[in-house]
Formats: sequence, structure tokens, C-alpha cells
Amino acid sequence: MATASARHILVETEEVCMDLKAQIEGGQDFAKVAAEFSACPSGAQGGSLGSFGRGQMVPEFDEVVFTGDLNKVLGPVKTQFGYHLIEVTSRED
Repeated sequence: MATASARHILVETEEVCMDLKAQIEGGQDFAKVAAEFSACPSGAQGGSLGSFGRGQMVPEFDEVVFTGDLNKVLGPVKTQFGYHLIEVTSRED
């Protein structure tokens, strides 16, 4: 079964998501931005979600994690929870 490790930042609006993405792409540390701005409890761990299998996350999130580029800030990804920035740190088929 395919597994991946990822970290993410969850915010309420696409605008905030895009602003944070620009900050990270401009050199800000993903983990520090997650700790400061993410609405998800994982923010306290720099946004880390650990390792998980396909189908364990909501479909929109799952699709990006299992098809997106590694070690690149992906998003915004809209789910029922809000808007996510996602960084896939590893993936195994």
C-alpha cells in the first residue's frame, strides 16, 4: 500500500493561504509559518502529519499528497476544513 509523509498549514481563506505560500517561497520556514498560522493542531509540530496511507485523508488532500511533487509547497487545496498548503516530504509506492 502506498504511504506518504507530509506537513500542512490549514487556514480559513484562499487569500491567507496564498500570502503564506508566497512567504514560504520567499524564504520563510514552513514549520515556523505552520506553528504561527495553522488552525490545525499539527501546527505545534510544524504542520507534520507523520506517515499515512492512501485514503486516510479527505479526497482532495489525498489526491495532492499522492500525485504532487515532493518537497514543494503545493496548494492552496480546498477541503471541507478550509485551505491547505501541503508539502509532501516522502512517498513510497
